[in-house]
Amino acid sequence: MVRQPQRWLILIVLCLSTLVLVIDNMVLMVSVPPIAEDLKAGAQDIQWIIDSYILVFAGLLLTSGSLSDRFGRRKVMIIGLALFGAASLVAAEAASPGQLIAGRVLMGVGGALVMPSTLSIVITVFDDEERPKAIAAWSAVAMLGLVGGPVLGGALIAHFWWGAVFLLNVPIAVVAIIAALVLMPESKGPWRKPDLPGMVLSMVGMTALVWSIIVLPRDGITSAGTIASFAVAVAALAGFAVRQVRTDSPMVPLNLFRNRVFTGASFSLVLLTFANGGLMLVLTQHLQFVLEFTPTDTGLAFIPLAIASLAFNAIGAVLGKKVSARVLTATGMLIIAGGFGLLATLSVGDGFTKVALGMLVLGIGSGLGMPAAANALLGAVPGEHAGVGSALNDTIQQAGAALGVAVLGTVLSSTYTSRMPADAPDGARHSITDALALASANGDGGMLAAARDAFNTATSTTFTAGGVAVLAAAALTLALMKGGPKAGPGVTEPAEADAEPAAQPVS
Repeated sequence: MVRQPQRWLILIVLCLSTLVLVIDNMVLMVSVPPIAEDLKAGAQDIQWIIDSYILVFAGLLLTSGSLSDRFGRRKVMIIGLALFGAASLVAAEAASPGQLIAGRVLMGVGGALVMPSTLSIVITVFDDEERPKAIAAWSAVAMLGLVGGPVLGGALIAHFWWGAVFLLNVPIAVVAIIAALVLMPESKGPWRKPDLPGMVLSMVGMTALVWSIIVLPRDGITSAGTIASFAVAVAALAGFAVRQVRTDSPMVPLNLFRNRVFTGASFSLVLLTFANGGLMLVLTQHLQFVLEFTPTDTGLAFIPLAIASLAFNAIGAVLGKKVSARVLTATGMLIIAGGFGLLATLSVGDGFTKVALGMLVLGIGSGLGMPAAANALLGAVPGEHAGVGSALNDTIQQAGAALGVAVLGTVLSSTYTSRMPADAPDGARHSITDALALASANGDGGMLAAARDAFNTATSTTFTAGGVAVLAAAALTLALMKGGPKAGPGVTEPAEADAEPAAQPVS
């Protein structure tokens, strides 16, 4: 392979493309309270603002990977960046929760087009000798976004308004597009026919399932709307499974689940990302509504998690040469469950130290467990399905995160409502933002204290539920991942891409 003279400059472009996606997801978490206050968004609106992006992103990953192979990775990445930047403008100027959700949907489409292309281009441009360094740099930039995103988001909100966190995406996307056009060669891979019916069925099924979970506590299990939504979810997901068995080009080759290691790693990652997805939604609100952190302080609270995760990912890579993926994954998940347990003990009046300790423990567990589980999953995938297995790993994590936001968000809101005084105004009983606004307007210290106590109890219950999910993931790991390989060296990534051997660049 002839080395591309501008390969390191190309890597900078790919890092920028990845950075814009990672930063956007992280800054959104610290933006939830001001968004809720300014747009009068309720708990379900907030869940959909987050879930809409995740569901679209996860649903399109496999198909967009095939499109980039067929039509060109650079071309698809540039289209995705342009759509992501334009959608960010829509989100920044949103005047209602519905408009913001629409912007997030478009951003999900753009993100799904960008992410599978980035790592494929790294593999195309760098040879075997330099590729590990390039991937390590790509991963380090993603971690930088994880650390810096909340801090940057908090600073932007403190000095401007919540829309600034979306406007931030625009100049980064523009620079990345220009640099890609100037520096990056086009590359294509073997054609893989998109499974459009499978994509539609999976999207409809996941959306209906999450919607059912959200409306269940409000409307009840016997309501016509809830029953219809569950029926659509079951029918679509069953149709998706049948489609994957019968089609010649499935999005997900279901025979992979016959492998115990693959199945164990898959379900463990679902439960783990389920818990982590709910963590981000709940903790950012708890820190600001109950502990009275500023947006900047809320962003800083995530730094111990990111630093510990990065450090223990390296430690886990060393231990993985001697310890099985099964043991390392289960150990990491037990530590994560301990972190959730620490967060469940937070109470009104606690300061930064207790929060930082809980986040540090979560980071240690994540650094040890998540790369080991992901590597075990990918290691169980046959070579001919390497690209599908890589994209499936990310789809699994995104789906788990979406369900976590929906289920744990529902636990949060229903517990909060049940703990509020029965004589409180209806809006205050269903939304802490409404309760705090009413208390501030009326000078009602009693309502203010009641709302914070109720929300504190709700978050404690939610963190406990998340910890139980992670303990279940550890049990599944020990039960199913027997006979798996060593954990091996790994890279913590924000999202997977099509990892099959790439074709040479074409002019």
